[in-house]
Amino acid sequence: MLEASLSAQLKTHLEKVIYPIELVASVGTDKKSDEMVELLTEIESLSPNISLTTDGDSDRKPSFAINRLDSDIGVSFAGIPLGHEFTSLVLALLQVGGHPSTASDELIDQIKNLEGDFHFETFFSLTCQNCPDVVQALNLISILNPRVRHTSIDGALFPDEVEQRNILAVPSVFLNGELFDQGRMTLEQIVAKLDDNSDEREKAKIDAKDPFDVLVVGGGPAGSSAAVYAARKGIRTGVVAEKFGGQLLDTMGIENLISLDYTEGPKLAAALEQNVRNHDVDIMHLQRAKKLRPAESPGGLVQLELENGAIVESRSVVISTGARWRKMEVPGEAEYANKGVAYCPHCDGPLFKGKRVAVIGGGNSGVEAAIDLAGIVGHVTVIEFDTQLRADQVLQDKLVSLDNVEVITNAMTTRVNGDAERVTGLVYQDRAAETDHKLDVDGIFVQIGLLPNTEWLDGVVERSDRGEIIVDAKGQTSARGVFAAGDCTTVPYKQIAIALGAGSTAVLSAFDYLIRSSVPTAAAS
Repeated sequence: MLEASLSAQLKTHLEKVIYPIELVASVGTDKKSDEMVELLTEIESLSPNISLTTDGDSDRKPSFAINRLDSDIGVSFAGIPLGHEFTSLVLALLQVGGHPSTASDELIDQIKNLEGDFHFETFFSLTCQNCPDVVQALNLISILNPRVRHTSIDGALFPDEVEQRNILAVPSVFLNGELFDQGRMTLEQIVAKLDDNSDEREKAKIDAKDPFDVLVVGGGPAGSSAAVYAARKGIRTGVVAEKFGGQLLDTMGIENLISLDYTEGPKLAAALEQNVRNHDVDIMHLQRAKKLRPAESPGGLVQLELENGAIVESRSVVISTGARWRKMEVPGEAEYANKGVAYCPHCDGPLFKGKRVAVIGGGNSGVEAAIDLAGIVGHVTVIEFDTQLRADQVLQDKLVSLDNVEVITNAMTTRVNGDAERVTGLVYQDRAAETDHKLDVDGIFVQIGLLPNTEWLDGVVERSDRGEIIVDAKGQTSARGVFAAGDCTTVPYKQIAIALGAGSTAVLSAFDYLIRSSVPTAAAS
């Protein structure tokens, strides 16, 4: 079932299995059950430490458990975890088989000490690039803590259960039968949500830190680049990041990053984070900036207050908080978010198979989303505010060649309709005739551009009328000791390559500022 090269790679990985593990399959008479057994049989053949039985008794078919023999350690998959979830399958095999995780010792101890009994179920789609992080995190938690169980479920193979639970976005995580959360979550975020005392412990640790020479706020391409360049100068460097990767985590294919023919956003985000971790950088994860106080005099300390109340001080700061998807800000949008209103067609598109959906926005993102969705859903309506589509012509040509796509221009969405549980349609205004029209759809994918994450800087640095931080050619802001880079700034052309360069520029300028301000720099220890 696997390609020869992939099978050979998997065999090499499975040599790391220490303890014998058993694959317990629950099968039906359907084709997907046959495909699952074929995959598991091939996996069994690749390692003497793996055995397979097809006498599982799960109600979900096809499904299988990966169990460590003579223990209560194991994870379960309902479906066939290929596509983006193949890595989750490989990691589950290795970790159930005793291969250690790369998580920090501190985090592992925190997981082992979680109190309570937790039964998690994660619904995913094979095209979702956000789902593997959640699946892998919960699998690891269940492997490290015997009071935690986890089953990953391919929603496309269990549509009745998806319908019953009213799942309209992935990943959707249920804890003990109740909705726990939706969307991308890291291992650290999940553990922090389960551990009631984690915020206070983290605040105390951050408050106790000595001032940094350079503090980077944000973990996207610009922030990662800034952190690496700062650390290589041998100065004390810190990073405050809510999550590493930023918009990369919602980006599928990347084909314009020089030296790489093709990569995917989450893969690039992981590489950037690892690159930062390979240098002497103090990373403060899951931290959101709240308020910035610039230095009062040359060489003075800049103060950053975090949402949890902790205070971080630094002799210079590089802001690289990026941007987020712009919302329509119309009645019903917030109420039906993840209930039919979605922002990631790659993740949530498969949940609308055969249904009618709308895409809001006729730029490159909107038209690309419509093209992707047209191969899955029954019908797509693109609604564009302008009098014509704004996407590249090659994308427009592809769009008009599809027979299940309709384009409505010069239209403004004014309301999202629903039945209290899910989206049932929307209302848009014909801007020329000033008349309202109702459109019946099951899903609405919003693709109308980005907003800079800079609201927390009100009154601190000068910003454009779009909220972008105004910077000069060196990344300097209007505030003393404060620099900025990436999509949160006025730099033109929001591209990964440009953000990487801007992060380097900003931190080199910060280093120059430190020297010229006669600020003593402490060698990183």
